[in-house]
Amino acid sequence: MNLLSRLIRPSAVAFAHCDGPCGVYDPAAARIAAEAVLSMEKKIAALGDAQDAATINTRTRFITIKEQQAEVVKKELDILWHDYFKPEHLEKYPNLHDTFWKAAKLASKNKTEQDPANGEALMGAIEEIHKIFWATKNRDIAFYRANP
Repeated sequence: MNLLSRLIRPSAVAFAHCDGPCGVYDPAAARIAAEAVLSMEKKIAALGDAQDAATINTRTRFITIKEQQAEVVKKELDILWHDYFKPEHLEKYPNLHDTFWKAAKLASKNKTEQDPANGEALMGAIEEIHKIFWATKNRDIAFYRANP
């Protein structure tokens, strides 16, 4: 295959959010996924220790959803951290690295443990990222929860 053919018809296909970059960033996607995590944590806790087949099946579904949504949180945080935030943001918010690191660790903790307190902590971390994100845009956007 000659060079012109490779340029016109590349063999590799790339899938990415904002490596373009598209310029469309918002921590809301992480918040929505974190709310789903918290909701599943609460639902799992409400099931108690029952071991009948229906409860085990329900618990398994809730755990699966919780783990999937925690992974979405991590992905959305990664997009913000690597694609949106720049060195000048780190200068203004020196705790930015630590804030993202802790939020990602909380998402992982929600995948491996069953405790609504972990979901609440994750929501708090997402709220902190929300505040920093919107401050970098000189906008005061309220943080809200769909399920208070």
